[in-house]
Amino acid sequence: MNIEEVTPLTERSDPKPRIQSAVRTISILLAVADSSSGLKTKEIMERVGLSRQVTYHLIHTLYTTGIIRKNGNNRYVLGLAALSIAEGFRRQLDTPGHLAHRVRSIVAATDETAYAGGWVNGEIVALATARGESPVGAAEVPQGYSGHAHARASGKLLLALVEPPICKEYLSNHPLEPRTSKTITDREELMREFERIRIRGYALDNEEFNEGLRCLAVPVEGLGGRFALGISVPSERFERNFDRYLAALFNAARING
Repeated sequence: MNIEEVTPLTERSDPKPRIQSAVRTISILLAVADSSSGLKTKEIMERVGLSRQVTYHLIHTLYTTGIIRKNGNNRYVLGLAALSIAEGFRRQLDTPGHLAHRVRSIVAATDETAYAGGWVNGEIVALATARGESPVGAAEVPQGYSGHAHARASGKLLLALVEPPICKEYLSNHPLEPRTSKTITDREELMREFERIRIRGYALDNEEFNEGLRCLAVPVEGLGGRFALGISVPSERFERNFDRYLAALFNAARING
């Protein structure tokens, strides 16, 4: 039997509402997953920008599947059905491999050294790196390196986007040691830098980790700020190519990249 024969005409002629509904449902699920203690219906509406009626309908769909549930504080949190997704993700995801192709695409687009970093067991770790093709390029941060996150673009980005208690705990356990004369070592100044990062959506390392090198980092889309992609460039050509570098990073960071 041809699939076309059993597909309702309304679905064949106008698939957009189906796709839109799926995107909205996923956006609600991600909003709940990214919250620290769950969300109330009004908070979900505000975060995803949907009407009350649509929000209630999609919440009900997620609730009946067990993906989300209500806790004792009348807030929606992840349900037991979400556990199988989390376990499957851990089984199937080779994190460095998952990020490596994104890093290589940045090198291909810019000829500059690129890298990916993320949270691993409470540390901010370099997960994948690739050297650029330019004659004068930046040295690679070795895979597995986890030091001086406050001086690295990717580290500052990940600290800026994580929940405040996690950021506070990390900074309490990691002294703000200087790498260069430009490293931010004052905690209040670093907090202001984190706020600037959240506003503009990317982080900079202005020779804070290595003299003569500048870095730029953006979050991987749709993963709650848990992973970052970055580029490391000699200072003399950073400014004139900044827009091209930023575009390449955002392109590589797309959720379906």
